[in-house]
Amino acid sequence: MTSRDPAKTRQDLLLAAYEEIQQHGYQKASLDSILARTGVTKGALYHHFGSKKELGYAVVEELMRQWLRDTHIRPIEQGGDPIEALKHAMQAAVENLTPEMIKFGCPLNNLCQEMSQIDEGFRLRLQHIADEWATALSEALARGQREGFVRADIDTNKVANFLVASIEGSLGSAKNAQSVDVLKDHLETLGSYLDTLRAPSPQDASTPQAAA
Repeated sequence: MTSRDPAKTRQDLLLAAYEEIQQHGYQKASLDSILARTGVTKGALYHHFGSKKELGYAVVEELMRQWLRDTHIRPIEQGGDPIEALKHAMQAAVENLTPEMIKFGCPLNNLCQEMSQIDEGFRLRLQHIADEWATALSEALARGQREGFVRADIDTNKVANFLVASIEGSLGSAKNAQSVDVLKDHLETLGSYLDTLRAPSPQDASTPQAAA
């Protein structure tokens, strides 16, 4: 008899639960299906997660948060022009989009719609992730202001929250339309909005002064 690696077993359960929730929603997610996907016993599942809710919370806190950090936060933390970094991150998200993401939608958005009104634990965890995303965007834009990339007159907190809502809304629209073209159109328009946040170039700022 060979023994399982507990860390791997736990990760396998999280990944299977993520897929099950993504495809069916949390409330309809089946523990039996998760066990079948992994070959793990029910006893082993409850060893790692005391309940289905605890498993769902872990999916949010660990897998979904890590996905957000990898795709949306880390690209804008590298320094340089945050507007260009954000546009590149959105383009990369489109290029790496899987058919499942269009078919089933953004997992964060889905869980917000499904669970925020009926479970405070889910709502708080999902809000924490959204806040982390918005904070990272606001900090990147504020850094851009200090370095001369971003207009000094914008409220970085308000813009950051608007960007989070716009990206999540775009993913929701693409899911409803079952069309990646809808997502591309929305993000292209959002990219045009981002261009309006650029600080004026030194030439633009100095030309009227010089003429005077």
